Amino acid sequence: MNAPIYQLALGEEFARLTPQLQEYFSLAAGSGSYGIGEGVFDVVGCRQKWLRPFLALTGGEEAFFPEYGEGIPFRIENHAHVDPFGRPALTARREIYFPSGTRLFHDTTSAILPARADRNARLVDHVGRYRRLVTDLDVSVTAEGRLRGVSQASRLFLGPLRIPLPAALDARAYAEQWWDNDEGKHRIQVKVIQPQIGLVLVYAGRFDYRLVPYLPGAAPGTSLPRYAEPDRWEKRF
Repeated sequence: MNAPIYQLALGEEFARLTPQLQEYFSLAAGSGSYGIGEGVFDVVGCRQKWLRPFLALTGGEEAFFPEYGEGIPFRIENHAHVDPFGRPALTARREIYFPSGTRLFHDTTSAILPARADRNARLVDHVGRYRRLVTDLDVSVTAEGRLRGVSQASRLFLGPLRIPLPAALDARAYAEQWWDNDEGKHRIQVKVIQPQIGLVLVYAGRFDYRLVPYLPGAAPGTSLPRYAEPDRWEKRF
């Protein structure tokens, strides 16, 4: 069985996560199971009304979206697999149930294995339906045993072009996930901030999580189920 990508990236730090988070992030390719989370976002979407028409132009990418809501139900599926280029990966497929319709938001995080055995893996996130937006992801464990993730330099892949986004234009995502003992639920908070604009996208809420076995033939070996595949894979990172 392949190692979980977050364990590859965190190394010994992985053991400092709370037990519930260790279980959540231990999904590995070839396990025969995938994860399902169901819950409610206290807030989700773009708070700035003037920015929403611009985000509507990117709605087909299934990465950003113009809606904003409070108390919005959602569902996430986590699929551990090996991507088409042989990299350990985790694909997250989110369905967000706005009153106006369902938004799909998905990404694939792949582990780039180091050349030296004493180094941790590097995580690279390919975002959206066509996986055209790519960003480096730094992860760490807080003193409370939470997982913290911060996106770093981003780039766009448009055909043969590789376009690094300058710091003045790049939006960074700041994510934190933890276990709420009082509620007995997972909690997550993500903010996407662009230095010239401010807060572009936010989602924060709570959810229950469980592992479900794949149906026979649904995910042979370490592949990704067909319905969870993007419209396009991007080899470059």
